[in-house]
Formats: sequence, structure tokens, C-alpha cells
Amino acid sequence: MTWLAEHTLLPADSFILLLAFLGSMCIGLSKAGLAGTSTLNVVLMAKIFGAKPSVGIVLPLLIVADLMGYLINRKGGSWKALVPMVPPAIAGVVVGWLLLGKIDNAAARVVIGWIILVLLVFNLVLNARRQQFMALTAHKGFTWSMGFLAGAVTMLANAAGPVMTVYLLAQHLEKKEHLGVFSRFFLFINLFKVPFSADLGIINPTSLMTNLVLFPGVICGILLGWQILKRIPQKPFELVLFWLTAFAACWLIWG
Repeated sequence: MTWLAEHTLLPADSFILLLAFLGSMCIGLSKAGLAGTSTLNVVLMAKIFGAKPSVGIVLPLLIVADLMGYLINRKGGSWKALVPMVPPAIAGVVVGWLLLGKIDNAAARVVIGWIILVLLVFNLVLNARRQQFMALTAHKGFTWSMGFLAGAVTMLANAAGPVMTVYLLAQHLEKKEHLGVFSRFFLFINLFKVPFSADLGIINPTSLMTNLVLFPGVICGILLGWQILKRIPQKPFELVLFWLTAFAACWLIWG
């Protein structure tokens, strides 16, 4: 415990350590196919480490998980499919970097909490009005708006999964192609974010040591996620996660 407190950002508190491990497991669970766990991870990590530091702590864990996802799904999709999304996503990352550099930790906590709540509502609307929403995707500004939003949200909160999902649903890709493009996009954009996060000081030697401690949680999450998908219906599981995440986001904003 003392070593952790001295060499990582983890406190010498068993309960907090358990929550941090759960947060890292959520990253693995999301990459295994339980998408709702990704937003719960964002809120947990922000509450444990502070909003801004958590963005830097989560990023290397995501990159390792994204690399594993890419290796698993590399036969589906192509890098060429990312081309329309890359310019607006890069612009979004730059704007997110500028915003994150100007706000303090308390403001970042509120911003991340509201981003999560808006994305949860966004997901509800998409599920309820999928056909009507898909009609909007024919507009030429759809790709740029989705790309910019994905870049900004992922820089501010590592929470752009729902945005990218909406974009890919509009492309009417087969599941294999969808997963391949999805994993490629996040591997690229998360690697692109590294120098910006380092510039903000949220990736540093101590945060990387924290990553080493939490990395086994990502692996456990991936393995557990595969077992959950085999044994538990995904819809009830995602519903429970939805409400847990909504509660946690409110806790982040007003706690």
C-alpha cells in the first residue's frame, strides 16, 4: 500500500483501489462488446483520480485495449474507411485540448459529468427514433459534425464511443466491418491524443506507473466480458449499466 501511494496516483485505500480496478475492468468489458461499460469507466476514474488527471490515466489503458481490439478485428473494415472522419476528428481533438488546458479540475469534473449524461440521452433518442435519425445522416455535414464531436469528446472525456457508433450505423456496415473500422478509429485517435495529453501534464511518469498497476484489470475485463456475453442477455445488462452510469454522472456533477 505504501509503495502504491509513493510511486503511483493510487491512494493507500483498499476501497479506492477496488474502484480503480473496477474502472480498468470496464475498459476491458467495453472492448469485449459490452459498450455501456465505457461510460461507467469514465465516471469512476474521474471520481477516483480527479477529472483532468483521469483523462490521462485512462488513455494508455485504452490504447492497449484498442491495440488488442484491432488485432482481433483487423480482418474487418479498412484504414481507408477512416479518411472522411480523420480531418474533423483531429480538429475536435485540438479544440478539446485547448478547452481542457483552460479549465480547472472542478470545472472539468462538471463538464465530463454533463458529457456523459448528454451521451446517455443521445443513446436513448437514437434507440427510440433510429429510422428518423438515420434520415439526417444523408446531409453532407453529418460526417464532419460527427467527426468533430468524436474528437472533442474523446479529448475531454475519453467517451466518444456512442458518437462513433452513430456514425458507423449510418454507414450500414456489416458487423465485422463495423468492428474493424471502430477499432481502427480509436486506435488512431487515441495514439494521436498522446502528445496533447503529455503537453497538459496528465500523462507523466507517475500516471504511467499507475497504468502498469491497473493494466491487469483491463485483461480481466476482456476475459470476463466474453463470458458475460455468452451467459447473460446483453440488453438487461446494458440497462443496469445505463442507470448506474447515470447515477455516477450525477454524483460526479453534484457530489
